[in-house]
Amino acid sequence: MLAHVTTGAVRGVESFLVRVEVNLAPGLPSFTVVGLAESAVREGRERVGAALRNAGFPLPPRRITVNLAPADVRKEGSAFDLPLAVGLLAASGHVDPKGLEGTAFVGELGLDGALRPVRGVLPLAAECARRGVRAAVVPRENASEAAVVQGLAVYGAGTLVEVVAHLGGEALLPPVRVDAASQLAETPSWGPDLLDVRGQEGAKRALEVAAAGGHNLLLLGPPGSGKTMLARRLPGILPPLTLPEALEVTRVHSVAGLLPAGAALVAERPFRAPHHTVSDAGLVGGGVPLRPGEASLAHHGVLFLDELPEYRRNVLEALRQPLEDGEVHLSRVRGAECFPARLLLVGAMNPCPCGYWGDGSDRCRCEPEHVARYRSRVSGPLLDRLDLHVEVPSVPFASLTDETRGEGSAAVRARVVRARQRQMARFAHCPGVYANAQMDVRLLRRFASPRAEVAGLLQSAVERGLSARAYHRVLKVARTLADLDGRDDVSRDDALEALHYRALDRRSP
Repeated sequence: MLAHVTTGAVRGVESFLVRVEVNLAPGLPSFTVVGLAESAVREGRERVGAALRNAGFPLPPRRITVNLAPADVRKEGSAFDLPLAVGLLAASGHVDPKGLEGTAFVGELGLDGALRPVRGVLPLAAECARRGVRAAVVPRENASEAAVVQGLAVYGAGTLVEVVAHLGGEALLPPVRVDAASQLAETPSWGPDLLDVRGQEGAKRALEVAAAGGHNLLLLGPPGSGKTMLARRLPGILPPLTLPEALEVTRVHSVAGLLPAGAALVAERPFRAPHHTVSDAGLVGGGVPLRPGEASLAHHGVLFLDELPEYRRNVLEALRQPLEDGEVHLSRVRGAECFPARLLLVGAMNPCPCGYWGDGSDRCRCEPEHVARYRSRVSGPLLDRLDLHVEVPSVPFASLTDETRGEGSAAVRARVVRARQRQMARFAHCPGVYANAQMDVRLLRRFASPRAEVAGLLQSAVERGLSARAYHRVLKVARTLADLDGRDDVSRDDALEALHYRALDRRSP
């Protein structure tokens, strides 16, 4: 007897439907899976066989052939266990095959028949809804994630027995419903607050500018000056995630297997801080199968690279294209994938190997050539892609003991949100552009073309060595400064402040 079951597989951060064809034929007992099934899929034969026996549905002594169509695309992961088991039950008469029509099945099976969560359920549910599938049966821990998708009835099951009872009409599973918009609106603000940072008013201002325009930021200062504290408070002043952004972030985290069990959405902007020993595949993605890296996990959030010169140069250089394009393109022998990576990069570094060069004390003993060699670990092209180079000096004792409370993250966030709203209105007819940092040269000419007095100031900076890319970055930052003040035109003061944020362009050892 032949049975058909609908399921899906993940490829990159997208999904495609798979038709599981199960055939039982007379002959010596065997169990064959064809259709470019990888190891985890083939090993599913043993898991499914044990799960069926322990659930009271022993495999018939027949020749079993399973085909995963399309047969010319590789299938990976353990999510095929449940559709394979359901197909065997339908082919052997335990389940009515007609009851499987219009329903997708996804999940890993334990040997006792328990359903276990799998990665990539959100993109799979979205593809099912797009292709007209009416319902999906998934592990209970993945049900909220799948229920975010509109137009798809989602049922969460804990065991294979529950699935069989649901299909037979004996004990129907309740549909899972999630109001994604309400859940997103009810999410509290992100934790660490700018009130915790004493002093560093200039760095706080730069943090606000970076958040308002989506600008990449480099914090340069001695050890203990507060660079890491500042970076960790950046997500708290970014605008809240919109529902489309939250769905994109959740999709990436679902594929990476980082979505907490039972969670429906990633409702806060991600903050990723990989160790400096991370590989290029760990940072931008890779592996077998291809998985998103830290840059994609920071999509619509913050990627913080502390001790920037300690990262291997080839790892840092891999970020250059994602910073420009907002996505990572990976090409391997077994395929090519594109992962989203529209992130805000924050780097932190000491000014020299010992960390105390230029702090006004006599603690630094580094020779100029040692300082130059240390800084050269971060290439000029990468530094050019960092819009703001901000000096973070040592904090004086008076600031550390000052009990005067400055502005908190909530007040700064309100200004950032207003500036972003101006940008959203400005770029309403510019697909893919949501902040000043995403403007190309054409948009710069349209929205940030400098007046005569500003152009003269920038001309002097270019003649002193400011690169063409850095010039465009200065214009973008100046446009953001004007937005924070609610002005339409970029003023000379905006340009001066933007140039002030290019510390490494005007300072050398």
